[in-house]
Amino acid sequence: MEHALHESIPLYASIPFFVMLMMIAVGPLTFHHWWEENKNKLIVSLALGIPTAIYLIFNGYFHNLEHQIVFDYIPFIILLGGLFIITGGINLSGDIEAKPSTNLVFLGIGAVLASLMGTTGAAMLLIRPVINTNSERKFKVHTILFFIAIVANAGGLLTPLGDPPLFLLYLRGAPFGWFIHLLPEWLFTNALLLLVFYITDKYYYLKEPPENIAFDKTNIHPIKLRGTFNFIFLAGVVFSVAFLNKQYIPAIEHNHYLGFIREAVIMIMAGLSLYFTSTRLRQANKFTYGPILEVAYLFLGIFITMVPALLWLEANAKSLGVETVAQFYYATGALSSFLDNAPTAVSFYNLALGLTTPGTPGLVAGIPEHLLTAISVGSVFFGAMTYIGNGPNFMVKAIAEENKINMPGFFGYMIKFSLIVLLPIYILVQVIFL
Repeated sequence: MEHALHESIPLYASIPFFVMLMMIAVGPLTFHHWWEENKNKLIVSLALGIPTAIYLIFNGYFHNLEHQIVFDYIPFIILLGGLFIITGGINLSGDIEAKPSTNLVFLGIGAVLASLMGTTGAAMLLIRPVINTNSERKFKVHTILFFIAIVANAGGLLTPLGDPPLFLLYLRGAPFGWFIHLLPEWLFTNALLLLVFYITDKYYYLKEPPENIAFDKTNIHPIKLRGTFNFIFLAGVVFSVAFLNKQYIPAIEHNHYLGFIREAVIMIMAGLSLYFTSTRLRQANKFTYGPILEVAYLFLGIFITMVPALLWLEANAKSLGVETVAQFYYATGALSSFLDNAPTAVSFYNLALGLTTPGTPGLVAGIPEHLLTAISVGSVFFGAMTYIGNGPNFMVKAIAEENKINMPGFFGYMIKFSLIVLLPIYILVQVIFL
């Protein structure tokens, strides 16, 4: 009966989903001041989400809607919120010499941390020290661009904590440890990005006015890390995601609500971080709840409105012509560039699900492993192709502009950076690994 329902859902039921994604894409560009108010984002989400929910309920899809909200949206927001709160209690400050080797170390550390504390957490921890370190330099825009590519995106490929699309795939059954097998793609891409960055930074460093370099060498403030006890709570989050699941607690398979023990532990870790971290330390990080509320409001609308699209994709998968690994990689990547990469990954996962015969050998999370690899790599890497591909991108851009760094606009970012630097590397990833 459920399969018949899937086949009968019309494509026009997905219109609110596409409107929601278009609002996210054009809102910051066309009506920035109205869109930056979080309450307006919530209004848009509810205006599109409530009619969609009513449609789903009255057409027999209540179970799908319930599953999407209870078992996808709530764990998704709790994980991101927990990581956001805990990493917001870790403060890295200082201003050291802005040599190319120094910047290389910053970005290399960020690539590793992104998979351990999430791309958002790693980006927010490191962006201000990177900006402070480079404050004496004239040429620094390129450093922020590579920071977005590496720390806010490509670095987060190795665990479900790393990037939202991977966590959503984890919720669909991909084992926590499965993502580590993407290490060759992670290593190749980040190493190549770091190499290109180092050559670029070396070139611009040699063009710096001598007085800037002289001042940079004398204006030194040692790196200081505070709030380090929050790493204990961060380890608690990693532990809960890795081990509090049906792989280690089989009872969760029969009672999905038992799975919320994971979310309970994450909330406890976040609560302990709030309790033990001083207000002054969070103020030094310019910590507010604004960014996580923005994500919560937007994704409420996304998760509700995407239900018809997911059902339609699963039912019509065989007629769409996306079948090979390369097609999944580039299709996931293309949409992840201009939409948000988290719902894009879920959409193509459902597409793969519709193409897969249950019981086929070699399945991971119900789909062929090579397709899951293509979806994972495509969504994470291509999230860096535009400012709107992944949540931290805009946050990094905003912080850079607060510090008077003249960042390129939406299309300038693509023309000057992502199309000429990132895309060739991503094509190489497909040719070599996929």
